[in-house]
Amino acid sequence: MELTVSTAPTQPLTGFLRLVTIEHSVFALPFAYLAALTAMLRQDGRVDWLKLVLITVAMVGARTFAMAVNRIVDRGIDARNPRTANRELVTGAVSVRTAWIGSAVALAVFLVAAAALNPLCLTLAPLALVLLAGYPYAKRFTNWPHAVLGLAQMVGPLGAWLGVTATFEGSGPAWVLGLAVGLWIGGFDLIYACQDAEVDRRIGVRSVPARYGVAFALNLSIVAHVVTFALFIWFGALVGLGWPWWVGLVLTAAAFAYEHAIVKPNDLSRVNRAFFTANGFVGIVLLVFAVVDLVLRLGLRP
Repeated sequence: MELTVSTAPTQPLTGFLRLVTIEHSVFALPFAYLAALTAMLRQDGRVDWLKLVLITVAMVGARTFAMAVNRIVDRGIDARNPRTANRELVTGAVSVRTAWIGSAVALAVFLVAAAALNPLCLTLAPLALVLLAGYPYAKRFTNWPHAVLGLAQMVGPLGAWLGVTATFEGSGPAWVLGLAVGLWIGGFDLIYACQDAEVDRRIGVRSVPARYGVAFALNLSIVAHVVTFALFIWFGALVGLGWPWWVGLVLTAAAFAYEHAIVKPNDLSRVNRAFFTANGFVGIVLLVFAVVDLVLRLGLRP
């Protein structure tokens, strides 16, 4: 049974943006930019600002669509979980109709941006959408929905690379970076899901923590992030990044260590700090140090 709680009227746009937590685009965007800028360096060494804008629009549109669908599909589950019972679609602060309209607009924005980039991006867009919209359904039939989320997030760097090059030829670095991002986000989704392990078991939602326990999920997250770090090293070697990238990786290692040090099986009180602060830091730091290297050492020009 869904919980319905009346709330004060909310402006539809404001409520929708809060529903999809638009500010969390910061997690995926830095790696899309990194892939795009690296591809531009390999092409002619110049930044194509129009393509960067279109990649930004496509990424935000795709993520907004995915989050809106996620919230719509999961509103019944959210109503049964005390941690999520105050989400906008549960309380009525945002109507389901508004959420569907917002998701449709985001979908249209994504498709227009993909078409403006090149025909290959438009052709592949439906595959990306299936992965993005499939995540909320995955928790209904598999104990590994985090892997589905990782696959969906892998699309970002690869799509940005293809948005620049319009070809799979020479896209090896983008696959490595995409896999790193997928494992990174899937790894911290494991941590985030630990909060709901007991509730998920009770209401029938599937996840690694619910099926195998919180300790197992946290240890698996560590493994995922160790492999992520190795893939970041591989990406830097593939594209010839220098000392600024390696400085960024040292800071990334510290962020990973901090994230896993503050979350314990018997103490999940700091999950949000690990999820939002540490992971937001990773994306921004790696982008900043990579751009420094691309511009100062490798000669990427504005």
